[in-house]
Amino acid sequence: MSGETAPSGKAGVGLRRDAIGLREVLFQSVTAMAPAAAVAASIPSGAGFAGGSLPLSVLIALVACLFTASSVAELARELPAAGSVSTYAAQGLHPTVGFLVGWGYVFVEALVPPLLLLQLGFTTAGTLHQEWSSYPADLWWPWSLLGAAIIAAAGWFGVRASARFGTVLGVFEVLVFLVFAVWLIGKAGGDNTWSVFGTSHTADGYEGITGVFAGSVYTVLAFAGFEAAAPLAEETRNPRTTMHRAVLGAALAIGVFYVVTTYAMTVYFGPDRFGEFGASGAASWEGVARASFGLFWVLVFLAVINSAIANANACANVSTRTAYALARIRVLPRFLAALHPKYRSPVAGIAVQTVVAVGAVLGLGFGYDPVTAFLLLATVIVTVVIGVYIVVNLACAGYFLRRRRESLKPVRHLLLPLLGIVAFVPALLTAAGLPVFDFVSELTAPVSYAGPVVGVWMAAGAVVLVVLLRRHPERIAETARVHLDEPSPTDLPQNGAVQR
Repeated sequence: MSGETAPSGKAGVGLRRDAIGLREVLFQSVTAMAPAAAVAASIPSGAGFAGGSLPLSVLIALVACLFTASSVAELARELPAAGSVSTYAAQGLHPTVGFLVGWGYVFVEALVPPLLLLQLGFTTAGTLHQEWSSYPADLWWPWSLLGAAIIAAAGWFGVRASARFGTVLGVFEVLVFLVFAVWLIGKAGGDNTWSVFGTSHTADGYEGITGVFAGSVYTVLAFAGFEAAAPLAEETRNPRTTMHRAVLGAALAIGVFYVVTTYAMTVYFGPDRFGEFGASGAASWEGVARASFGLFWVLVFLAVINSAIANANACANVSTRTAYALARIRVLPRFLAALHPKYRSPVAGIAVQTVVAVGAVLGLGFGYDPVTAFLLLATVIVTVVIGVYIVVNLACAGYFLRRRRESLKPVRHLLLPLLGIVAFVPALLTAAGLPVFDFVSELTAPVSYAGPVVGVWMAAGAVVLVVLLRRHPERIAETARVHLDEPSPTDLPQNGAVQR
């Protein structure tokens, strides 16, 4: 194992450069959005409000998310860095903001793998129990541990192996649901209708545009992860162009995928009774597949399981690369910047990520139950990630106003970030359970602990920030550093430290 951390473009120093291309980084974002799991479990949460008008809600959510995707893509093109959102906030707003964004982002991205491993466990155990009653429904944890081992191995062998693994998984889950959607549209026959893109089918109590808006707020959460390509910038060929295309391409492509699949199930199931559709039971994707399409439900089940593993893999890449970037400038413990001598993967970060994942899965899963643990982690993650999106929109405007005024485009760099903030504020309030809107439910314990958990973590980050500002202010300043813009390693000292 090597502790070398100098940011170079040469082999053997720093992360492996030019290891992956557009296809791999595109699917890094695609799999981080967990399209199959989102279609089967996340998006249906909006059906209780939008009813059979849910396709319109999804379309509105797509447009709203493209505003923020545009901001991320613009900054990813200008600032290709493993620090991604941390570097964007540091450059566009202030290095202290960049540190706090990185502090929060590393934390929640490290929690995404255990979140998905819990889903992997209870989904697999529940399905096996349903098929064979002799299998214990509560024997979920071996599947979670198996998933953790797979993800750790993929990360250990470097970004090329991990990204290609994610690409294969991503293609499978998207194809399964697209084929199923086409099948549903064909079976719907004369029931196909454009009226689902209007407001006439909303759920009882949420008539008209109110129901559509409520459904879109819950649907927005399914888009989280489109920015996940950005932390792989230093390992990507032609990163300025590739990152821009990957972030926007993933958000747009998966958004269209969400619209098509939601439309297909809505017209097949029936728009006027779609308010009862959910994530489990007869009125769900797996339930419809079981009832109407024979063994095709097995492919739907496998696609959801596949989606959980792919999402966990993508977010492990995000957390370890962001931790590496912050450890490299010594605002996180420096051992997190240790790289494998052959694969140039951040092996120390991968080891820590695996320990955190297994600890959270077993600790929370047995301390409560796997479903409750899943909901608690999901609330923590979504609250912070949406907050990060809002800050990144501000950073986009700030960066082009302060540093690239000559390249400023008012619509792209000012109006779209503003619209992105407006779109995500309701989603942030909803995720946090703050009943500003009448369709938002207050969170109950232990899910309500998510707010204090986030507060404690960010307060700890503020303390670390104050200490670093007093003792090592130059380290905070380096959160704005873009290492790809620096000279080759032949011009730098090779002692594992970056000299200023």
